[in-house]
Amino acid sequence: ELLKLSKLEICVWATTFALTVFVDLTVAVEAGMVFSVLVFIRKVTSTTIVAEVTQEYVHEGRSHTLQNRHIPPYVAVFRIDGPFLFGGTDKVEGIIERLSDLPEVLILRLRNMTAIDSTGLQALEELADAAHRSSRHLLLCGARPQPSQLMHQAEFERHVGKNNICSHIEDALARAAELHDPIRASDLFTPENLIPQP
Repeated sequence: ELLKLSKLEICVWATTFALTVFVDLTVAVEAGMVFSVLVFIRKVTSTTIVAEVTQEYVHEGRSHTLQNRHIPPYVAVFRIDGPFLFGGTDKVEGIIERLSDLPEVLILRLRNMTAIDSTGLQALEELADAAHRSSRHLLLCGARPQPSQLMHQAEFERHVGKNNICSHIEDALARAAELHDPIRASDLFTPENLIPQP
């Protein structure tokens, strides 16, 4: 599992392990914390973007917006905003604790999640496994390049299924309808019905 992470995170784990074995546990923990902070800073700064707003960007954003979209009663939509790194992953516990009261399909929007690390990935895996145990479906949508790449490296689709990782909310709602009622979904989500009405 560790070898599926980014090279920086593998180096942190390997260095901490080596220091624990060959030097001292206290030194290893201190070094591990320092390296983790440096990796954290690099992840946050590398996900900062300064770019011109183009027509393509505006057009792409339409498929991610929830405005004028109907959220059916069998769907609950959650979102993660900002970096999902160590220290913030306990917030997923709130969803897990509420699973028995939630509908059959959960959509987790990652559009505004700028970065993720191994602990964040583990938290999402725990959420996916808990949803599966409670006979619910977890869909992910809108992941940015860094989170998407790390989830792919770690083979995250094993926990939710490849078809349940969607590119945007439009696809996620269509997939939710398919999971809820496969026969009716084929009629509702035709290309004509997916075009926003004026």
